[in-house]
Amino acid sequence: MVSKTDEACPAAGGRGQGGEPGREAAHSSGMPLVNGDSGHRHSEAENHSEKGDETRVDDGNEQEVIVIQDTGFTVKIYAPAIEPFDLQVSPQEMVQEIHQVLMDREDTCHRTCFSLQLDGNVLDNFSELKSIEGLQEGSILKVVEEPYTVREARIHVRHIRDLLKSLDPSDSYNGVDCNSLSFLSMFTEGDLGEGGKHKRKGSELEQIDCTPPEHILPGSKERPLLFLQPQTKESKPVQCLKVLTMSGWNPPPGNRKMHGDLMYLYVVTTEDRHVSITASTRGFYTNQSTAYSFNPKPANPSFLSHSLVELLSQISPTFKKNFAALQKKRVQRHPFERIATPFQVYSWTAPAVDHTMDCVRAEDAYTSRLGYEEHIPGQTRDWNEELQTTRELPRKNLPDRLLRERAIFKVHSDFTAAATRGAMAVIDGNVMAINPGEETKMQMFIWNNIFFSLGFDVRDHYKDLGGDNAAYVAPTNDLNGVRAYNAVDVEGLYTLGTVVVDYRGYRVTAQSIIPGILEREQEQSVIYGSIDFGKTVVSHPKYLELLEKTARPLKIQKHSVLNDKNEEVELCSSVECKGIIGNDSRHYILDLLRTFPPDLNFLPVEGEELPEECSKMGFPKEHRHRLSCLRQELIEAFVEHRYLLFMKLAALQLMQQKANNQEGCPTVTENSSSCTTDVMESSKSMSEDGKTEENLSGLDQARNLAESIASEDGTVDPKSKEVILNACKAVGSVSSASFDIRFNPDIFSPGVRFHDTGCDELQKQKQLLKDAAAFLLSCQIPSLIKDCASHTVLPMDGATLAEAMRQRGINIRYMAKIVELVSKSQARQQLDHIYKLGVTELITRSAKHIFKIYLQGVELSGLSVAISHFLNCFLSSFPNPIAHLPTDELVSKKKRNKRRPRHLGNADNTTWASTTPQELWKNISHEAKSYFSFNIDCENVDQAVEKYGLQKISLLREICVKLGIQILLKEYNFDSRHRPTFTEEDILNIFPVVKHVNPKASDAFHFFQSGQSKVQQGFLKEGCELINEALNLFNNVYGAMHMEICACLRLLAWLNYIMADYNEALNNQQKAVLMSERALGVDHPNTIQEYMHLALYCFANGQLSTALKLLYRSRYLLILVYGEDHPEMALLDSNIGLVLHGVMEYELALRFLESALAINGKYHGAKSLKVALSHHLVACVYESKGEFRSALQHEKDGYTIYKNQLGESHEKSKESSEYLKYLTQQAVALQRMMNEIYKNGSNASILPLKFTAPSMSSVLEQLNVINGILFIPFSQKELENLRAEVHRRQQLNEASKSEEQEDGTEGEGADPDHEEKSRPITKPSTEQASA
Repeated sequence: MVSKTDEACPAAGGRGQGGEPGREAAHSSGMPLVNGDSGHRHSEAENHSEKGDETRVDDGNEQEVIVIQDTGFTVKIYAPAIEPFDLQVSPQEMVQEIHQVLMDREDTCHRTCFSLQLDGNVLDNFSELKSIEGLQEGSILKVVEEPYTVREARIHVRHIRDLLKSLDPSDSYNGVDCNSLSFLSMFTEGDLGEGGKHKRKGSELEQIDCTPPEHILPGSKERPLLFLQPQTKESKPVQCLKVLTMSGWNPPPGNRKMHGDLMYLYVVTTEDRHVSITASTRGFYTNQSTAYSFNPKPANPSFLSHSLVELLSQISPTFKKNFAALQKKRVQRHPFERIATPFQVYSWTAPAVDHTMDCVRAEDAYTSRLGYEEHIPGQTRDWNEELQTTRELPRKNLPDRLLRERAIFKVHSDFTAAATRGAMAVIDGNVMAINPGEETKMQMFIWNNIFFSLGFDVRDHYKDLGGDNAAYVAPTNDLNGVRAYNAVDVEGLYTLGTVVVDYRGYRVTAQSIIPGILEREQEQSVIYGSIDFGKTVVSHPKYLELLEKTARPLKIQKHSVLNDKNEEVELCSSVECKGIIGNDSRHYILDLLRTFPPDLNFLPVEGEELPEECSKMGFPKEHRHRLSCLRQELIEAFVEHRYLLFMKLAALQLMQQKANNQEGCPTVTENSSSCTTDVMESSKSMSEDGKTEENLSGLDQARNLAESIASEDGTVDPKSKEVILNACKAVGSVSSASFDIRFNPDIFSPGVRFHDTGCDELQKQKQLLKDAAAFLLSCQIPSLIKDCASHTVLPMDGATLAEAMRQRGINIRYMAKIVELVSKSQARQQLDHIYKLGVTELITRSAKHIFKIYLQGVELSGLSVAISHFLNCFLSSFPNPIAHLPTDELVSKKKRNKRRPRHLGNADNTTWASTTPQELWKNISHEAKSYFSFNIDCENVDQAVEKYGLQKISLLREICVKLGIQILLKEYNFDSRHRPTFTEEDILNIFPVVKHVNPKASDAFHFFQSGQSKVQQGFLKEGCELINEALNLFNNVYGAMHMEICACLRLLAWLNYIMADYNEALNNQQKAVLMSERALGVDHPNTIQEYMHLALYCFANGQLSTALKLLYRSRYLLILVYGEDHPEMALLDSNIGLVLHGVMEYELALRFLESALAINGKYHGAKSLKVALSHHLVACVYESKGEFRSALQHEKDGYTIYKNQLGESHEKSKESSEYLKYLTQQAVALQRMMNEIYKNGSNASILPLKFTAPSMSSVLEQLNVINGILFIPFSQKELENLRAEVHRRQQLNEASKSEEQEDGTEGEGADPDHEEKSRPITKPSTEQASA
């Protein structure tokens, strides 16, 4: 049995729960997964199938889940020209998936146009295998070549192109077709699993070179960029052809069409032979055309082949050899390096790549693929219809829900990709506006059935709300609203597909189109809500009925507002939320920008006072726009907080009733706040008096009572009713019979009028909003800072810090407040990394705001010059960079004056060229002051770096990621005062930054959470089964590659490791690393942590050199992303030091361990147990070197900490004191020997001293300790007792959760060395305490 110390699971730093599976167990590397439908899962429910159909999942409401029965079977495939082979399939699959597998196998990959036949009958591509008669174990499927059509011929050429390019990373660098980078295989030299080259050959100590590159050593000042994307020796992939492109003779003339010609190709082989090829219905053959003369007759010999690859292999021997080698290499790669990601990931650096001729890309650029949009030939996709139809799919049982969620997810990721392409086309000026006569800012566009609008305030729509600034944030607020309504998922209520794209300084909103909306005026269409921010308001009974269903989960209060005729109109959303019934009779809601209530801290309202907590911190503040809303996470945390308060109030009154048996509870008065504080006080004193048990029964009683009153049970006596009534009143519940808190989103909206502004009801709603604003400042921000100080949240860059804030419902506009509180905090030193990250984020976000306006004034031809000039002003020490305006030698002077290019920005588009570093930094300081209320006061980048201890390379990474800039991968000299850092050649690309909805796999998520809670209760095996099940379901919904699958695999690997299945741990963690690199980015903080876990499992598997390489990679990335001075670096350095100690590299080990000791001392305090452990590790290395005096000194320091923290009788103190004795004996023995030598010279009889090299097992033990993993041997009986104890604690815990939330106590670990190192996906369990 295992007890874990404070680490619920190596979750991503500050990443939410979520996990996703790789259904890839059954795949050999020759049978990879296919995106959209991952191949062949044969062990989907082996554990469950014996137990019959139904299994119960232990999630909150004991919901029943039917596990999919899935017993695979084997079929035999007969394909032309190769040996028959067996294929494992599952009844749930479609015939199409077998097609995909065959198109990916090394020996059949060059076929695309074929049918599968069973006993002479052609199988339908879209039928499920289980529905095919006669298909069973051992059936023979024949691959039969079919005649080509133009579409099939195109698909074939495209597929061959993809095979030829399969090892070429340029699509990943260019951010095309959901390709992305992964470098893991460079450090592991291929696959780590069973098939890899890493079979253990004894202990490989001799041949390991452990010396890290200079820049990775502690204290190095170098920050090289080249290592971010290491280039392999074979980064130039084998060349099979020089050119493969569409011929200029296309399309075939009529008389050739009637001979079956479909299209012509032009090929230049590596032997420099120029060949013209005809694609005909029967296949491919060479014809007699040349570049300048058309002769479609077959050449002699014509080599007619059904597959282009077979034809080319006959023409060119080099092609034959190289193509075979390429395919061999391709199938050796891990499937996760090849599968497309669900959403595009862009890289902010790229090496210089030669541009090659590419027929498919060229054709895509011409047709922008509109002619044959993905698998629907000859028509563009009706996105709105697809998005809404998938929502209407049935959801009664698990298989239905999986199908539905998968369809929703697939359509969403396709829609996001199409919307992104369209938005870029709009800004690049390649799409015609639907209102071309209007000013450019007011233009709207339709492309590929998607509607695009720009983020400017057209027609003074947002005049009272902040003009363009409001128009800029409205789309993201709207997206949050769409996300929220989609998550509630009410049948019959529809939202629009929405994607927000920031590109080249513009914000574009892409939306699916409501059928019929373009033919009508908006006034006629809107039957619910308001089109003018509340002046005219209409309502509709059907909409009220639908929105009422969303009101409870979204905490929206039904309310009435006055329209222009002073009539009351009832609404169940904010007034801007419009209801439109489309021509398809569906009820759509749009403009959801005020789904959540306003944030009063940034919305000063005349005559309204905010609570004292807010005014003390200097709120309310004027903001640029009046659309600041609270986040959904905050609303939920606030309601949860109020619910605990409500329970305590009720419990307290019940206990007082019991104690006094007198009337009511004297403390509950009208004034709710005084009563609330009473409860706080009394609950604190209660828990201090140790009356938790009694309090527990009170809470239980209160809960039962609340439930029985809510169910309108007539048996409840009036006194108890009064208790609940008082408690409801005190916490501001809208109902007096049960706890129900809701917000009125319109309460402070300008232009919205209410019937009686003085009435109690409205005052209560206002008070609730003020309380929520105060809750953010008095609870959420302090709790975030507390979690950061205790290192339960470990952000490493701006994105992870922002994510940690958002999870607690804190908006980015509070960043300066957090930085200010951190700088005043008593734990300022422990929070140093948060301070630096916060300042970096404030500087780069302010720079982003300026860059946005700056870029709007730049023509396309000046883009790279403008961006490099901006980066020079922002980051270079060069005092006066000059922007070289694009040369005019291409533009004839005459034409120049006549035609102004179409351009969205200001008229003068060269002002950007005159920006200077002083001016830019002055603007950044001003922006930070006016937007965030933060004082930067730096005149240039060097002052900022000096003042806040930042590093330029991290600033560069943050700004490039935020702005979508891609720069050349090379070493940049930021500090030269003689030449600017960037030239225009260094700017390679500018990418869009895309925000979209992430549809969730709900059932899989329930399984995942139940699995986590099982693991925390110590039921590892059950937890493991549930998480495997979650993995299958996630795979069903998301395909094989997704962030949540990564979390799932990480947790599985961790469980495998604890259960001592090191090989399986390695396997799962390898997938998690690949997935993190591909789906989040190669330098994302999550990837850094995945690398660390993988290194530990490699070490446990005896792959020492790989473990070191992975740790060095981790360290390099962390230095690049943040720098050395980070709490996570201490853990990394301890890991590296221990492994180096294990391979007897003592000098190196000392450098890393002493660095870890210094960082631990800074971030955990010199008296912490982490520091004691660091001292001990350093002492061990000194002992191995035979330097006993230093070893003694360190061990003494460690012992002192243990003694003071844990007492002398604690086993840690005892262990340390034993070790001290041993060191003293060794030191004395050494001294004796030295004296002997001095006395007797060379004749001295010397006994050899024992210098111990550590054993691998002892090193692994120490690694487990510092990484927070503890193995405890238990007998079966002890296990049972432990579980019972855990169960009892759990119940106790449930009840006292409330105290925990206020006092913030976390379960103490069983292992004091691993103090507070938890990045839990869920809270640390209490199992350790009982252990």
